[in-house]
Amino acid sequence: MKTVVSSKGQVVLPVEIRKLDRIVAGQKFEIERLDAGEYLLKRRGYANNEGLVDWLLECPEKNWFEPIPSESTDTL
Repeated sequence: MKTVVSSKGQVVLPVEIRKLDRIVAGQKFEIERLDAGEYLLKRRGYANNEGLVDWLLECPEKNWFEPIPSESTDTL
């Protein structure tokens, strides 16, 4: 796949890759220069459960995630 660098120095990841790896706006990456003209792009890991609620709410099968009423967990 090919992409271009914008005038701001931004590289766009092709939609096919974003869909395969569930890459969304705001995700963080690291880039490493391996050699002249060669670079390695790595997605940075998430903290536990980071983005879980957003992922559940964006599920294509709407309304399958429903919060259940519960008592406070402050005393547990």
